[in-house]
Amino acid sequence: MAPVIGSLTALPLPAVMTVPTTVPDPAESSVAQDAAEAGSVFWEWFTGWPLRVLIIVVVGLAVLGLLRRAIAHITERIAEGAGTPTTDEPAHRGVLRRGRLEDALAIANPLATARRAQRARTVGSVLRSTANIVVSTLILLMVLQELDVRVGPLLASAGIAGVALGFGAQSLVKDFISGVFLLVEDQFGVGDVVDLGSGAVGTVEEVQLRTTQVRSFDGTLWYVRNGEILRAGNRTQQWSRALAEVRVPLDADVDVVRGALGRAADAVQADPELAPSLLEAPSVRGVDAVNDFTMTFTLHAQVQPGQQWEVSRALLRAAQAQLRAAGVLRGEAVETGDEVAEA
Repeated sequence: MAPVIGSLTALPLPAVMTVPTTVPDPAESSVAQDAAEAGSVFWEWFTGWPLRVLIIVVVGLAVLGLLRRAIAHITERIAEGAGTPTTDEPAHRGVLRRGRLEDALAIANPLATARRAQRARTVGSVLRSTANIVVSTLILLMVLQELDVRVGPLLASAGIAGVALGFGAQSLVKDFISGVFLLVEDQFGVGDVVDLGSGAVGTVEEVQLRTTQVRSFDGTLWYVRNGEILRAGNRTQQWSRALAEVRVPLDADVDVVRGALGRAADAVQADPELAPSLLEAPSVRGVDAVNDFTMTFTLHAQVQPGQQWEVSRALLRAAQAQLRAAGVLRGEAVETGDEVAEA
């Protein structure tokens, strides 16, 4: 083993490899250092008021979007009648809530859905506009505060301008506020027959925040400012009453007349086309007026909203037929309100 070791030690050692070293460029080092300093300065500036302003704007827009979505969702559910019982639901769920006559009448009224939809969507539009104004104003004020702008004088100036605008456009503001209350309180809606005073009597065609459009029987379209509506008579809300005034000769037998009118009321109640419109059985009130030539009897019945005129005409036709059959009428007039049908 010794000679091997000796031979190994006698081998020449390899030369040591040397790696060339590069000297960094002073220009590139200076650029990198300047970029790092610029990034640090920008980040320090951005994390100040720009970041706070950005957060305020983003959060404000998110809140506004959530408010608008919630308002739209609620108003659409109301407009579409979500939760209204239908015949497709189970029997225990399809039964109307007891003690809620308004629910039954709203379902029976063919215009109830359109009316509810219009009122809900109009109120929703007002709420969305209000949310836009309130949230946008808050965002603007908070941004101005972050920019070190004194908002006190601006608020004072806005208050003075608002007072001046209110005095200059108080009638317009009055119309808008009245329109909002008309919709919220459901005083009347599209399809209702109303009396708004000053000759504006007819069917409501459109309810807006500033004006209400009413179509009279002769075709005249009335534009009534909501702020000028001091009283509103709604003839087709919740329920109505059909009245039929019948005049008979003064010498007619009262019992015979009452019997004939009672048969007329029974005939109307038995009519399959009119029975769904009746909320109570028609009845005869008795002698309501006596003059030198005639006595006036009145038939009446509580009916679905908007059905009183059809039921009144049916009562008049039935009364005419029964009174003629009893030999009471001999060409006298039978009338109800402003309508007169010659017997």
